[in-house]
Amino acid sequence: MKIFQFVLTFLLCGNLYSQNTFSPKEFIPIEVYRSEDLIIIQISDNAFLHTSFLKTNDFGKVPCNGMVVRNRNEVVVFDTPTNNKSAEDLINFIRNKLHCKINAVVPTHFHDDCLGGLAPFHKLKIPSFGNFSTIELAKTNNVVAPQNAFNDSLKLNVGNTYAVVKYFGQGHTKDNVVGYFPKENILFGGCLIKELQATKGYLGDANVGEWSSTVEKVKQQYPNVKIVIPGHGKIGGKDLLDFTIKLFESN
Repeated sequence: MKIFQFVLTFLLCGNLYSQNTFSPKEFIPIEVYRSEDLIIIQISDNAFLHTSFLKTNDFGKVPCNGMVVRNRNEVVVFDTPTNNKSAEDLINFIRNKLHCKINAVVPTHFHDDCLGGLAPFHKLKIPSFGNFSTIELAKTNNVVAPQNAFNDSLKLNVGNTYAVVKYFGQGHTKDNVVGYFPKENILFGGCLIKELQATKGYLGDANVGEWSSTVEKVKQQYPNVKIVIPGHGKIGGKDLLDFTIKLFESN
């Protein structure tokens, strides 16, 4: 419990960025919603970090990140909160506070911290999209799966702009994808990307031999990225990509 309280306090204090990546000229993060199980922080003009919590046997109560990107009263959601109640809270915030339509929700891999709250989106007929492997693995594990499949990449309309989902290779899981919002150069790396000073974490479904090369491809694809969101922990910049590459390069 003390560890959870520390993590929660750290987030609520606004210390979201890794050291040496925050510039005073950049958008200052603002907490816009908080409940016991869900925190939403605006991290740019049109992007929001949503953090919910997952109880695990090995790591305790873990904060899990997702992203919402917005343009002209439309949004796309990357990763659901970890459970249905928190997902309902996120949906209500988007609809009632942001006054936006949810065009799509995209789980970035098949674990609960990405799609544990998928059912409320489906109940409201919000389209969900997943890598073919994500859908197969979700069904194998008897959990709610995304409804629409894609193979390599997907472009999703958001107002008069777009977000991109792309598969670069195996890492945390064999199906992990990332989301990118070109309008503001924001990357949602999900569990493929680690926060600074993180450990390797759960490796039960990982390919540690390919992890570094996969992240290297992400880095090369998005040279102008300004904000990087990991699956867990503090957001940052390109240094999160470099840290993750180095963390796994010896394997």
